[in-house]
Amino acid sequence: MRSIWTGSISFGLINIPIKLYSAVEESSLDMDMLDKKDHSNIKFKRVNENTGKEVSFANIVKGYKVDDTYVVLEDADFEAADAVKTKTIDILNFAQEKEIDSIYYEQPYYLEPDKGAANAYALLRDALQASKKVAVTSFVMRNKEGLAILKPYKNVIVLNRIRWEQEIRETSELKLPPVSKTKAKEMDMANKLVEQLTEKFDISQYKDEYTDNLLKIIRDKAKGKKAAKPKLKVVHNQTDDLMSMLKASLETKKKKTS
Repeated sequence: MRSIWTGSISFGLINIPIKLYSAVEESSLDMDMLDKKDHSNIKFKRVNENTGKEVSFANIVKGYKVDDTYVVLEDADFEAADAVKTKTIDILNFAQEKEIDSIYYEQPYYLEPDKGAANAYALLRDALQASKKVAVTSFVMRNKEGLAILKPYKNVIVLNRIRWEQEIRETSELKLPPVSKTKAKEMDMANKLVEQLTEKFDISQYKDEYTDNLLKIIRDKAKGKKAAKPKLKVVHNQTDDLMSMLKASLETKKKKTS
């Protein structure tokens, strides 16, 4: 793996130099865009709006429009916004992980101790493990301030980027049913179904079957084979009798397990 950012964790008076790596990789297939006529690759160019000429990446700058005029920003301007944070993951406080709703989670990264930081790194990791808490942090990466939590995963500290509160949309515009309308008998039956389907979570049980199936179709097409059309079970009507559907669901599960 190649590190994508270097800096340090600020933990009280302790400074822990680290390297940051992406913790995930896409399982989807990397598709190219082609011309339908001759299957030539489609290329995208960065073009000057006025001249129509291509602009090299080295000659592209960032700007913010103020009163119909662009103010061009340089790396020094971004650093000046908060120079201290540009290379530091500041631990702001510690919290219970269950207090952070899953809607805030965005992107996980692995943190690796840099030279001479192994002991301090292990101390923070083990303290998080023992306290069963997460560290709430702020940092700047790619000229953007971020909020994140630090938590132990196996023997590594994971930095999980989380969204700011203002990035979460309100639900007031959604048409949602009131909470207290569910009948007691239906709720009891729903709880039984939930309990019947409850099992210990094991991520290894779940596979990206769609990508595997798509790759098989691609390989078959390369050999001249046509993909068979899948048979889809379409439900045309939805009954309002929740109790009968819940009972049927429970019976179906019982038959599968017997």
